[in-house]
Amino acid sequence: MTGDPTTGERVTGEPTTGEPVGGEPVTGSVAVSLRPVLTGDLDVFFAMMRDPEARRAAAFTVADPDDRAAFDAHWARVLMSGNVHRTVLADGAPVGHVAVYGEPGDRQVTYWIDRAHWGRGVATAALRALLDLVPERPLHARAAADNAASLRVLRRCGFTVIGHDRDWAHGRGEETDEVVLALPA
Repeated sequence: MTGDPTTGERVTGEPTTGEPVGGEPVTGSVAVSLRPVLTGDLDVFFAMMRDPEARRAAAFTVADPDDRAAFDAHWARVLMSGNVHRTVLADGAPVGHVAVYGEPGDRQVTYWIDRAHWGRGVATAALRALLDLVPERPLHARAAADNAASLRVLRRCGFTVIGHDRDWAHGRGEETDEVVLALPA
């Protein structure tokens, strides 16, 4: 690994090159890094969560994306939890977050990248950096079954499908199929 992902240094494999989105090639490269979440990042995260297209893709989101008080209370608990939460930086600017959370034996990964940066390899690079930072295994992940981009990111990072589920998705306002994945020990 090049640099330290906790301090915002460059991480393995950067800069990344984008991958096609909707059949259109993405040009350019981006330096992706991770750092601890700062209070100022929360405004960025709140704006990202309110993007209707991103919420639909993520599917399993909060019930009311406009409730800033609930958002702030959630992040206060998250940051005090002792779990691993990092801000994703693309060329030095906050563009999302990644985390490992949950109870021992059922630790989950999650990530959210600003839609403006989809298709640039940011999610894959960020998740790989997080997996380097947190050597604990197994880890689990879930994604909407029709979220091909997120499933591709997880598979590229070594996750394999171990099951399927169906649950209520606030981001869609309907029951939604999801894929359950694991990164084995």
